[in-house]
Amino acid sequence: MNRGRKKRFNCSPQQVSCLSHGAGAGQEVQTENVTVAEGGVAEITCRLHQYDGSIVVIQNPARQTLFFNGTRALKDERFQLEEFSPRRVRIRLSDARLEDEGGYFCQLYTEDTHHQIATLTVLVAPENPVVEVREQAVEGGEVELSCLVPRSRPAATLRWYRDRKELKGVSSGQESGKVWSVASTVRFRVDRKDDGGIVICEAQNQALPSGHSKQTQYVLDVQCKCPAAVVREGDTLVLTCAVTGNPRPNQIRWNRGNESLPERAEALGETLTLPGLVSADNGTYTCEASNKHGHARALYVLVVYDPGAVVEAQTSVPYAIVGGILALLVFLIICVLVGMVWCSVRQKGSYLTHEASGLDEQGEAREAFLNGSDGHKRKEEFFI
Repeated sequence: MNRGRKKRFNCSPQQVSCLSHGAGAGQEVQTENVTVAEGGVAEITCRLHQYDGSIVVIQNPARQTLFFNGTRALKDERFQLEEFSPRRVRIRLSDARLEDEGGYFCQLYTEDTHHQIATLTVLVAPENPVVEVREQAVEGGEVELSCLVPRSRPAATLRWYRDRKELKGVSSGQESGKVWSVASTVRFRVDRKDDGGIVICEAQNQALPSGHSKQTQYVLDVQCKCPAAVVREGDTLVLTCAVTGNPRPNQIRWNRGNESLPERAEALGETLTLPGLVSADNGTYTCEASNKHGHARALYVLVVYDPGAVVEAQTSVPYAIVGGILALLVFLIICVLVGMVWCSVRQKGSYLTHEASGLDEQGEAREAFLNGSDGHKRKEEFFI
């Protein structure tokens, strides 16, 4: 009587392995789960014990055969067979991707088929965080910063630091497929002394090596409510920087934004003197003081104006008005003269006169008058 052979499998969760008894008794296949960062290299290993030369097949999560007894079956050059021996089959995956994640089958073909699965997990390290400010910071007010890591797996943990002290931020995350987008915001008050300070956003997750993180520094730009003065050209301006501290600051520096101080400027400790001011002296002057505990600074905005330019600007309008009035008067006078000439020219007319020869003599004149009907001359027209 032919009886089927009994088989027994002993599985160890720690080793993810199974022992096969019966046909091919004693043969054992062991695999281990693997975790790799995206873009990294992963090694998938099948350990064989008491191997008798049976067929060994390695398949990917899509059940496509990668290697058949050491022979390549799938044309994906990222997979390389590193070792094929009676004790171990080891393949190497380079440039690991999220789509490579899943269970890899290590199959041993005897009278029965036995397989073990090595699970590959692909992590995504966060990139450098992106830090932005919502609106311009002004001394005495609050500034709000946002930090964004658009892609990570698992979700990155974001932390804020300022002056080596951690700030409490508000974080949120959104999952998209296998990756996470994480954001965090932080809000705090700023003063003039905070200008130029550094705030750090730090991102961490398991894809990064232990003790490593991705950081982005943000330099605070705090606009000050600075005192300002408008002075005339030629004046002398004296600025004084009132300094306090414990210990008292022993280093005081004067500067003018990104420009050098005027050559005429006299900087002596807490006092800066600017004689003979000109418009080229305009700018923001800064006094910086420091001691071993830190530094502080104050700003002063200087605007120099030219009195001559102001007078010229003020008088240019009256001159323009007077010129316009004179032009109008000349035009009116010309119009009046033209009207007078036109009125003085009369229209065409005629005048009747009686001419008689010998009017110089009284007798002849009388005769001409009495006999006017016979001696009448023709009418003549005269044009004036």
